Amino acid sequence: MAEPTKQIPLSGLARRLVRDGLLEDAKARDAIANARVDKVSMVSYLVSHGMASAFDIARTAADEFGDPLIDLSAMTTDVIPRDLVDPALIAKHRALPLFKRGNRLYVAVSDPTNLQASEEIRFNTGLNVETIIAEEDKLHHLLEALANDTDSDAFDQLDEDLDDIDVSGGEEEKKADDGASGADDAPIVRFVNKLLLDAIKGGCSDLHFEPYEKTYRVRFRQDGILREVAKPPVNTTSKIAARLKVMARLNIAERRVPQDGRIKMKISKTRSIDFRVNTCPTLWGEKIVLRILDAESAKMGIDALGYDDWQKELYMDALAKPQGMILVTGPTGSGKTVSLYTGVNILNTPERNISTAEDPVEINLEGVNQVNVNPSQGMDFSAALKAFLRQDPDVILVGEIRDLETASIAVKAAQTGHLVLSTLHTNSAPETLTRLRNMGVPSFNIATSVILIIAQRLTRRLCEHCKHAVDIPKQSLLEMGFTEDDLKTGFTVYGPTGCEKCNGGYKGRVGVYEVIKITDSIARIIMEEGNSIEIGDQCRKEGFNDLFRSGLIKVMAGVTSLEEINRVTSGH
Repeated sequence: MAEPTKQIPLSGLARRLVRDGLLEDAKARDAIANARVDKVSMVSYLVSHGMASAFDIARTAADEFGDPLIDLSAMTTDVIPRDLVDPALIAKHRALPLFKRGNRLYVAVSDPTNLQASEEIRFNTGLNVETIIAEEDKLHHLLEALANDTDSDAFDQLDEDLDDIDVSGGEEEKKADDGASGADDAPIVRFVNKLLLDAIKGGCSDLHFEPYEKTYRVRFRQDGILREVAKPPVNTTSKIAARLKVMARLNIAERRVPQDGRIKMKISKTRSIDFRVNTCPTLWGEKIVLRILDAESAKMGIDALGYDDWQKELYMDALAKPQGMILVTGPTGSGKTVSLYTGVNILNTPERNISTAEDPVEINLEGVNQVNVNPSQGMDFSAALKAFLRQDPDVILVGEIRDLETASIAVKAAQTGHLVLSTLHTNSAPETLTRLRNMGVPSFNIATSVILIIAQRLTRRLCEHCKHAVDIPKQSLLEMGFTEDDLKTGFTVYGPTGCEKCNGGYKGRVGVYEVIKITDSIARIIMEEGNSIEIGDQCRKEGFNDLFRSGLIKVMAGVTSLEEINRVTSGH
């Protein structure tokens, strides 16, 4: 929670922006407080929230601190020295090395008040650091391009030596049967490593290795859709399975029961990718599925998730409350984990004690106490929750509420001074409330503990390079759910085309959300044991969009197509 803004002193750049009339005093103090909560610089916060222009801030900073001002718009990553500064420092401080003259290194920054950046870069390089002021938005684009180039270089280097990629298994190393044939076959090693790299490059979420009687196929899930990428010879089934199990530190001699493991692939000095591995014995061999766990996805910030402005505000307001329960709902693969982790990242400050119980822990979060639930050892969600409550928690994340005991403990925690975040498998936000009641949680406890519900889906983004306008008659648009007021805005409906830069007209995914704050009226319906239809009707009356309406707004903005919205919100 941000500190009281009246107590925040204005100094340096913030004071100058206020004095020059570029920013109101109250907004400057709010920006400083919220930037601390979001763990970004004040300059980044001001620009990303449209509170001041990047150029005005850069010009004012240059004048206030006496540093030169540079325009980065014409600069490319080709001219940036890459071997002088540790990439981790560049990312940490958003400081871009420009050039070196003698023993001086000139570095572009948007926030000259970050003296720690200059000091750490000086210590890292042994050079005297001179700062040059740059506009935040242009600096951001160049830093993103540099990071992408660095990862691409790392991928290219790995591609050249597929036999020797740095991979390791999970934390608990298990003894593998050295006698299993094929695990160290060089062609199999290269083939598997190439598939893992291709999946990461393509932004895939899952890899499926599937054996059948006469064929063996490999499929990638990209943008939520499975597609076949390889059909290796069927006689390689056991060799590929053995290789994957060795990488994940699994027992390669055990083929009769499912196993879970992890693979860590290091792709550069500063970035590694984790894979969650699950094996399942089938009629013709072991099917193996790898889930790609990229820690960067949990750190991309709430603005990148696709919330409408008012939905984001509701989520941020709920996160700022000292107690209550926030529930995220949706099917498997709908982005619930990323939404929860984003909230936890926002809350993750030195002042808070945060504990999570997950099945399994997917992404490691520094500063958060994460617990893997293990029902076979007596550590289920309810047991973890009981333990957390004896450890002075401020925030608790429960991977999923599956039973009455877990639900009851979570509700009591939310009522007694703790902020609880969790998930449920329901189709919509109103159904979540009735699901809790069907579990056996009393209506009064639901109404007094739950403060926000987020139902979500992931829809594919239209490719910006090849999407085309679709001509749909006005009457058809009205029948699809658009209103007369929508049509008056003159929006354009777009559809997919397909080009070399995308997959069938789509590239990437964006969230579609139904965000409902539990108001007094909704709480009254809950306590009167109203059904999900009655709750949904009240939500619409209070202006909370359902999933389909939120999807239509994405269509109006040209982000996705009508076909996609119908696909991911069918039945709502």
